[in-house]
Amino acid sequence: MLIFIGWGLATRRHAIPCPSWLAWVLESPFGEDRRVASTLTRLDLRPGMRVLDAGCGPGRLTIPIARQVVPLGRVTALDIQQGMLRRAQDRAQITHVTNVDFVQAELGAGTLERGSYDRALLVTVLGEIPDREAALQEIFDALKPGGMLSVTEIMLDPHYQSRRTILRLATPIGFRERGFFGSPLTFTLNLGKPASEAELGRKAA
Repeated sequence: MLIFIGWGLATRRHAIPCPSWLAWVLESPFGEDRRVASTLTRLDLRPGMRVLDAGCGPGRLTIPIARQVVPLGRVTALDIQQGMLRRAQDRAQITHVTNVDFVQAELGAGTLERGSYDRALLVTVLGEIPDREAALQEIFDALKPGGMLSVTEIMLDPHYQSRRTILRLATPIGFRERGFFGSPLTFTLNLGKPASEAELGRKAA
């Protein structure tokens, strides 16, 4: 517990991802089914979609998402830590889920293929990223026209990002607010990529 508190204090000062040896914190069973179900509902998933789970951690959302986009859809589970990806891979193997691609990379480094994803999600991840603008720009570029980024934040998380902060970072890139669910304590903010350059220009004006 003291180690967890120490990590929490450190990450309030610096953008530090939750280490893989603390993955059990992310896998707490308390209320997990309800939270996962709410997140999935807000993503508006359909079979055949390509989804980016950015900062996937141990895969607690990766696997349910992958099940919803079969038979032709796929999920890219991206994390900077190999230890987290191993946990997610183990979860996929145990549950016999095969439509997931695991990628070890840092968001903002230009790894993602442009115009490839229908949906992307950042669940209590954005504040862990040193260059948040670069990360959001890469996700914006990786989304298909009309695609959507879903950002979930919980105030108890030490790297919590407010709705106002997210919009301040995301709006200049081109994202437009598509929906807000919850309260400042726990919320999901959906951000859409315009379907065309013309639409982007009209909304910016």
